[in-house]
Amino acid sequence: MQLFVNDLTVMDFSYLCPERGMVGESWIVDVILNGALNEESMVQDFGKVKKELKYLIDEYVDHKLLVPMEHPYAQAKTDQLTDTVRVDFLRPEGKSIHLNCPADAYAFVYAERVTKASVGQYLKEVLATHLPENVEDITLTLREEVITTPFYHYTHGLKKHDGNCQRIAHGHRSKIRIVADEQDNLEYQQYWAERWQDIYIGSEEDIVALADTELPVQLADASAHYIFSYEASQGRFELAIPKSESEIIDTDSTVECLAQYVANEQKRLHPQHSYQIFAYEGVGKGAIAYA
Repeated sequence: MQLFVNDLTVMDFSYLCPERGMVGESWIVDVILNGALNEESMVQDFGKVKKELKYLIDEYVDHKLLVPMEHPYAQAKTDQLTDTVRVDFLRPEGKSIHLNCPADAYAFVYAERVTKASVGQYLKEVLATHLPENVEDITLTLREEVITTPFYHYTHGLKKHDGNCQRIAHGHRSKIRIVADEQDNLEYQQYWAERWQDIYIGSEEDIVALADTELPVQLADASAHYIFSYEASQGRFELAIPKSESEIIDTDSTVECLAQYVANEQKRLHPQHSYQIFAYEGVGKGAIAYA
């Protein structure tokens, strides 16, 4: 017998890619449980599936940075005293990425690349240890939201958040809707999709000197990087990321602030229009701003 749950949860996370760098992503999760009926004549109670499996998926992937540990660029070193992990992703040509963060900020995927298949296998191994005895197997389908209009992948960290959003490298795959003078404008939407393709959005106030971090002082291409650092309730987060793959804003990078940033930028670039901006944060949620 099989029990299925579609749209179990949405995983918002970022991952390291040798070509694209740090990529924000949002995947919808569907689940099928294979097993015999239990004493309640069920494979498993829907309420338990939704609550327990969603919790585990959120705990192991959601709002984390996924690191492909079998890729030659990937290195990780744990400080046992502080339970922090330094990750170096040694992309060439001045595009290396470096982090020093609490261990919970990462998910280490033992594959050469982060893909739906490798993440699905990682999650399947995690979930298998938490299934009831009558459940023989679990099938996970990871899929993207179908978006027919322009979208982008962005990564950020929200230091003032009291939950996992404070992690300095988590992200989303998000569409953008721009209404100019009460008409949807596909040209402007496409502009932002290209401007923020695989972007890290950092706050100006979080930029620090490399010497003020635990990141590698021998970083040869430091001048090509922005260095970010902040203290949050989960610990200290540090990141060095290529300037060419970043955009600096003068506010926090909440979706509310990003929506207003886009509105203000649109007004600066094309002042002849009035704007309504629908900025999404992953699937089915976001903020609206005006200019």
